[in-house]
Amino acid sequence: MLVVVTALVGHVAFAGPTREPPAISKAQVERATTLLSGAFAGKTRTLAAGAPGSIEHAVKGYVSSTVHALDEGTAPPPHAGTCPPDMAKVLGAFCVDKYEGSLVEQKDDGTQVPADPYTTPLPNHVYVARSVAGVVPQGYVSAEQADAACKRAKKRLCQSVEWRLACAGSAGTAYPYGPSRVAGKCHDTGKSPMLAYHADTMSRGWGRTELNDPRNNAMEGGLAKTGASPDCVNDYGAYDMVGNLHEWTADPNGTFQGGFWLDVTQHGEGCAYRTIAHDFSYHDYSTGFRCCADLGPP
Repeated sequence: MLVVVTALVGHVAFAGPTREPPAISKAQVERATTLLSGAFAGKTRTLAAGAPGSIEHAVKGYVSSTVHALDEGTAPPPHAGTCPPDMAKVLGAFCVDKYEGSLVEQKDDGTQVPADPYTTPLPNHVYVARSVAGVVPQGYVSAEQADAACKRAKKRLCQSVEWRLACAGSAGTAYPYGPSRVAGKCHDTGKSPMLAYHADTMSRGWGRTELNDPRNNAMEGGLAKTGASPDCVNDYGAYDMVGNLHEWTADPNGTFQGGFWLDVTQHGEGCAYRTIAHDFSYHDYSTGFRCCADLGPP
């Protein structure tokens, strides 16, 4: 069967043909929903597993039309332990940053200075991840860079399944705040820097130079500070897991989730949003991150 898919770039739509999703992609979705339902087993939820508005239902609503390797990771079982103040405890099993990641640069003399959130982290510099409110989150970052920064903070990138569990809250809904999208609760709309600054090169296709232009995230009406959307939060206290910036996960094949301020629906709905077309070293103005961690001592 041949269907038509519409891709959004800023506010411009391009339509083209795509084929029925392959069996491998369908199997990946089945595995993802099985892991999610298993993690919620024994928990009280306002929505049944797989019901409309649940994270499982949202995940099943989008199947990639192309095949990409995908590592969901595993969700740890609940166990005794604690999380640091800048992290939230998810299903009694692991910790997740309350805010999208920002970076500080570790200097040779032991001091730390805020990194420039509008440029790609520099090679041979030491960056440490942090989770704080009211700052510009780090865009232009690759999964490799984010992973290293999380580890220096004694954390790690979230497994893909962990990220979705953290986003969906204790009720396991498609959005952090509930079962269906409410426009404006999260930072899910705004100006397109690519059209503002790079419309003249759109016809030939945007490359890394345009996609990593520091002006993209500095433009007014684009990227927001962490926690600037007070309703975009779940009952764990994790903010901005939908919209604002894409967030890398630990999948070594390259996966980022949650959408960004111009798109929270194209590759899935809300907490189910996922892009798997880029490798672990990819970065552009829309790519950000947050860290997870194992529970600390009780």
